[in-house]
Amino acid sequence: MRRTIPIAKPVLGREELEAVRKVFESGVLVQGERIRLFEKEFAEYIGVEHAVAVANGTLALDAALKALKLGPGDEVVTSAFSFIASSNCVLYQGAKPVFADIDPRTFNIDPSDVAEKITAKTKAIIPVHLFGQPAEMDALKEIAEDRGIALVEDAAQAHGAEYEGQKVGGLGDIGCFSLYATKNMTTGEGGIITTNDGELARKVRLLINHGDMGKYHHVILGYNYRMSEASAAVGSVQLKKLDKSNEIRRKNASVLTGGIEKISGLTPPYVKDAVKHVFYQYVIRVEESYPVNRDRFAEHMREKGVGVAVHYPTPVYGQPLYKELSYGKAVCPTAEDASKRVLSLPVHPSVNEDDIAYILNVLKEVS
Repeated sequence: MRRTIPIAKPVLGREELEAVRKVFESGVLVQGERIRLFEKEFAEYIGVEHAVAVANGTLALDAALKALKLGPGDEVVTSAFSFIASSNCVLYQGAKPVFADIDPRTFNIDPSDVAEKITAKTKAIIPVHLFGQPAEMDALKEIAEDRGIALVEDAAQAHGAEYEGQKVGGLGDIGCFSLYATKNMTTGEGGIITTNDGELARKVRLLINHGDMGKYHHVILGYNYRMSEASAAVGSVQLKKLDKSNEIRRKNASVLTGGIEKISGLTPPYVKDAVKHVFYQYVIRVEESYPVNRDRFAEHMREKGVGVAVHYPTPVYGQPLYKELSYGKAVCPTAEDASKRVLSLPVHPSVNEDDIAYILNVLKEVS
């Protein structure tokens, strides 16, 4: 029987089923105690004062930017190399995303290029903690503080990641997490916002619940971005599993790196000192010196049953939407090079030692 190793697989079990069963039996499906409990638990885990659960990670970013009152004429500097939601949420405000290039080793936003891209119109920076590795937050915080602009962490891929001993999501003015099905912890669809700023938290809570300050007392234009009780119940269970799941990812990544370092033409992930990388994705570079190009290499891996993916095949500004918006002249050469070379390999908690050995053997077949 052919071996199949998927690129992602959620860690779900009887505990999640039992949590959902209890929600259904209670008859309270929305706006109940489980939401409040999950928010409290997540805030304590991250080490912040406030957490607000929402229906997905994109809405988390959208609500955060709305709470910061971004609007037409404003600019937000963000990474050219990320999932499109990071910049789309800027467009939702009528504001303009400005793309900064990335560090060639970590794939995270380059603070020096961020500084170059800031203008009098810049109101925020959105660093993405890409693939589970924290961005260079000290430098970014200094830039933001010097210019009096907001720092919004896109932590959608970095649950439990740490920068100098502090968890991401508590390093900027406001943090945004996704709880999508492939993430290190999941509620299927879901998101959560973190902050130490009580006023920002208050605004977010109004925004996600129709601007309702009390029953049928609506004080601002709000939306329905709420998370369900069942999702929150699953989130509480997943949070308890997160650290163990992350350690399995880190162990799998370490073993893969040990093998890939011996294969000429493949470059394993670079992990910076003083950070805890949680490997939402294990992303290698397929260099020009490798016997085949990235796409042919990916095809070979899939033929052998190894799930791989390209995160991401183009900088965000190369997407048709952004070309139509006249972003075609944006130039981030490091992001463009990365988009031609990166390939993600599976390291999720369902990947075992035999799977890792198999993946390494398949890699050696090509080399």
